[in-house]
Amino acid sequence: MPKELILTGPRTFELKEMADRPVQADEVRLKTLLSGISHGTEMNFYLGTSPFFRKKFDMDLRLFVEDKEANESVYPLKIGYESVCRVVEAGAEMTELKVGDIVASHLPHAEAHFIDKNWVEKWVTILPPEVTPEDGILLALATVAFTAIHDAGIKLGDEVAVFGLGAIGLILVQMAKLEGAGRVIAIDPMGKRRALAQQFGADVVIDPSKVDDVALELKKNASCRKGVDVSLESSGNYKGLQQAIRSVRMAGRVVTLGYYQGGGKDLLLGEEWHHNRVELLSSMGVWDCPQRDYPLWNLKRIRDGILQLVARKRLDLRGLVTHKVPFFEAPKAYELIEQKPQDAIKIALAY
Repeated sequence: MPKELILTGPRTFELKEMADRPVQADEVRLKTLLSGISHGTEMNFYLGTSPFFRKKFDMDLRLFVEDKEANESVYPLKIGYESVCRVVEAGAEMTELKVGDIVASHLPHAEAHFIDKNWVEKWVTILPPEVTPEDGILLALATVAFTAIHDAGIKLGDEVAVFGLGAIGLILVQMAKLEGAGRVIAIDPMGKRRALAQQFGADVVIDPSKVDDVALELKKNASCRKGVDVSLESSGNYKGLQQAIRSVRMAGRVVTLGYYQGGGKDLLLGEEWHHNRVELLSSMGVWDCPQRDYPLWNLKRIRDGILQLVARKRLDLRGLVTHKVPFFEAPKAYELIEQKPQDAIKIALAY
């Protein structure tokens, strides 16, 4: 019997047997090849720091509201949303997929899945031969980066700073260059990540642990000392966000991608954000948030665009998957991300 990964409490997992059944006429059965672990969303559930442990998100009001039962209702939890699978069986009425197709989809960590036509239409991308499964588990993160680049409105010749060089940040470095950025300055304390950023086209890299004032150092590296035109903040760290705000010119734009947790004691909105009239945008393309250019741009068009970039070797995702951990040893992967984040850019579970 295939198994699925269930988060039963903070830092506690169970590998649970899945019920097997025949494939329905409008379904396919999938066998998972790889699934990626989200260092942001998943780790917040793993550590118990997500706002969903204290509140519920009212989808009608688009508002987090107090929920006394929230902590009890979160667990047990299926976790994960970056899976690449092979179609191993198809129902008679399924025409969108065929046996042998390799697909990327928003599915949790599990050895097998059943999905129907409605799921295929919204959440499935068939990978062309030029796109590997390793590339496929990064498709969701590349979609986040692509959306942020659109939100940033980068113009030809703009100077762009990227704060945080995890998988998303390293994709942002490349996409900012593709968008026509004149110079890209990449900021991260981890040497391996800064080296990859240079490989991917960053003009300047900065180690924030080695300078007293990151924004001051960044402005010294900008051609115009008034600041960069755009800062892309993908660290999910309030200190990083404060420095991103400080780094842009007057009326510059800061686009955030990180999943910030807790209160922002390091965020000083009465300083540069207020006095420099900085524009602050949250780039959130999920939870039913449409693209800002919808319907001209939607998730399907973005995913198709990313596949073209990868297939044409204009976007390089190689080197971002730093570890492959067997599915049955999944807890070790989460421990590695928590205890040695400097070693891991993207961890994949292998099936």
